[in-house]
Amino acid sequence: MAGPVRAVWSGATDGDLRPSGRPPGRGAEDLERWAAGVTAAGPAGRVRRVHWLDQVHGSRVVAVGPPSAGAVTAEVTAVDAGSGDALVSGAPSTGLCVLTADCAAVALGSDEGVFAAVHAGWRGLVGGVVGAAVDAMRAMGATRVVGALGPCVHASCYAFSPDDLDRVAGRLGDTVRGRTGDGRPALDIPAAVSVALSSAGADQTVGVDRCTACAGGYFSHRARGDRGRQALLVWSVAPPATG
Repeated sequence: MAGPVRAVWSGATDGDLRPSGRPPGRGAEDLERWAAGVTAAGPAGRVRRVHWLDQVHGSRVVAVGPPSAGAVTAEVTAVDAGSGDALVSGAPSTGLCVLTADCAAVALGSDEGVFAAVHAGWRGLVGGVVGAAVDAMRAMGATRVVGALGPCVHASCYAFSPDDLDRVAGRLGDTVRGRTGDGRPALDIPAAVSVALSSAGADQTVGVDRCTACAGGYFSHRARGDRGRQALLVWSVAPPATG
């Protein structure tokens, strides 16, 4: 990512990281455990709070500030940030999380330590969720924004309604049009995310270029009806730059 911002995507071997809709007694503990593990080696230590969303396939961005002194504990705590599809923050030791099983999970970072996590299904891409998150970062002081895409369903496995494909192409251009392995019309989510980042004036860097449907090692609702979700976690390892 950019500057002090870090991002990591989980896989199926990390478990179902949904904080809600879980078997009795599980709650958010698996997400908290995973977040503690993947951030513990950083120079600033593990994150203390992980914020997640009730995702609605829209374009609402939720800003997250630093926790109050009394809210910080020695353990990682998962916090429901409400409804939306993108989280943005500039607070160190704060993690931002979105959950996916085929949709795009986009990490955004900047040299100033402002960062975002974006859940982008096709409706969110049409609605401009990526651009809205980039705009929110800039409002918090980010200059150059860099985005990275994690595992998502790829065109070869994503047969798509021609009418809906026309709608996405009308918003993002014809590069989003693809074909499945057997020749049916398909949506190319990586291409759509790339266009959305470029349109928002953000650069793109390497993330995890894997298809959730066919690569193995990921949950896929479309291919297998999986109920589990993998996570994207974005955080900053140092205080934002100060001039």
